[in-house]
Amino acid sequence: MANTALLVMDVQQVIVDRIAGGPDYLVGLRRAIDAAHAAQLPVIYVVVGFRAGHPEISSRNKAFSAISGGVGVAADDPNVAIHPDVAPLPGDIVVTKKRVSAFAGSDLDVVLRSGDIDSLVLTGLATGGVVLSTVRQAADLDFRLTVLEDGCRDSDPEVHRVLTEKVFPRQADVVSIDEWAKTVAS
Repeated sequence: MANTALLVMDVQQVIVDRIAGGPDYLVGLRRAIDAAHAAQLPVIYVVVGFRAGHPEISSRNKAFSAISGGVGVAADDPNVAIHPDVAPLPGDIVVTKKRVSAFAGSDLDVVLRSGDIDSLVLTGLATGGVVLSTVRQAADLDFRLTVLEDGCRDSDPEVHRVLTEKVFPRQADVVSIDEWAKTVAS
């Protein structure tokens, strides 16, 4: 586990409010974060954010072009802050991305390589968004992967189920937060 980092992705207030489905998600995620800290593993938060005026968003990008029409996602917008129930502690790293994957438009790969990280534990909102895109890209970059099944959520429970039961196991170990916390504690 020495070269492992926990990624906490897109747990920003506006996304939590839309997808998390209640406080139990944040309680479980806090357990995973606390387990990583106790095991002295790096915790890296990944957030989506853009400059004022959204110059990074192309009108051709179906997923993000609606944002530039009104919803604020500038870095200083309080709605895009990391949810206070799982806020970073001193020493945690926050990486800002510009697309769905945690790697797209961010310096995540540089941070991981500089820290000699070769294994990632993924959590985040949404399973069919940032988690799926990051699993695919991280696997292509040869990272060992674990997905915390209950550390992810999707607005569509069936999408979450299919991804965690059928798709992710092809490229990652899929375990519960409690199973993973026991492993890192030993």
